[in-house]
Amino acid sequence: MNNVERRLFAQMKSELEDGRELVLCSIVSSSGSTPRGSGAKMVLFADGSFAGTVGGGAVEHQCQLLARQSLQSKSAISHGFQLDKNQKADIGMICGGDVEVCFQYFAGGDDRMIRLLNAVDSSYSRHVDSWLVTRIIDKVAVSTDVLEKDSGMLFGDIIKQEDAVKLAGNQPVLSGSDDGLFVEPLSMAGRVYVFGGGHVAQQLVPVIARIGFPTVVFEDRPAFANPSLFPDAEDVVLGSFAEIAKSIAIKAEDYAVVMTRGHMADFELLFQLATMKTRYLGVIGSHHKVALTNRRLIDARVEQERIDHIHSPIGLDIGAQTPAEIAISIAAELISVRAGRDVR
Repeated sequence: MNNVERRLFAQMKSELEDGRELVLCSIVSSSGSTPRGSGAKMVLFADGSFAGTVGGGAVEHQCQLLARQSLQSKSAISHGFQLDKNQKADIGMICGGDVEVCFQYFAGGDDRMIRLLNAVDSSYSRHVDSWLVTRIIDKVAVSTDVLEKDSGMLFGDIIKQEDAVKLAGNQPVLSGSDDGLFVEPLSMAGRVYVFGGGHVAQQLVPVIARIGFPTVVFEDRPAFANPSLFPDAEDVVLGSFAEIAKSIAIKAEDYAVVMTRGHMADFELLFQLATMKTRYLGVIGSHHKVALTNRRLIDARVEQERIDHIHSPIGLDIGAQTPAEIAISIAAELISVRAGRDVR
């Protein structure tokens, strides 16, 4: 769940607490070339306004009409869209693929949904592995729950925990075509530790924060360990690059991004980080700089397996040149790793 979705859920909670009804529209399956994939959401509020998106264009327009029907009838419905260019009579679009959308109606003051939305926000705030689980019967969404990795199903009424656990991953999954579960990740455990607060870091932090990566910036220079430079960061830490364990505790699910001002600081950090269990470790720099640093790690008797874990040069190869472009390439690589699609 990214920050946009988190704000959408918070908006839903506020509306329900104030006694106003709403309809949640969710793409539960998609195939082929579709504007948005599974998990995309849009909400119709009681005043007729919408928030979020299921892809725009004709699909979104039709979903808005169907959401109004759901609101008027106060019932859950579903609808499938054919986007195949050879069968475009459905909605007149020429991209190929199919989309199934569920529309869930919630009455104002719905206590269970309010508690569920509180649970969603809590899972996100605590950075725990969690999933939104929706029971589908006859293609209609009938119940929703939250699954946490360590706590299990938080509400546990009609959804079997063992069924949801089998589907829980880092991508939305729908089991069954008419009946089944739609399981989508809410938050994945792990912070991104950005070592260095220079120009690229200042471009990177707001990008990855927006796509759901809680971020901590670590710097050894007071002028750059400045929270005003990183308003989107969860924390900004002033400490020694040579002794990071004195200031932070990195976990196996965390990501480490090294972008300091020089070779020595990079080596000091990588010497420590390469011996830790991290989900991702990347270092910015040219091929020459990377080769030099790797040679020093070998000389320091760091295991080759740990050196091979390092993404260097950092980021996907998209021809990035400017700090903003480099930030995009790094963000793309982090997304790839989070989605289980490490391309190395």
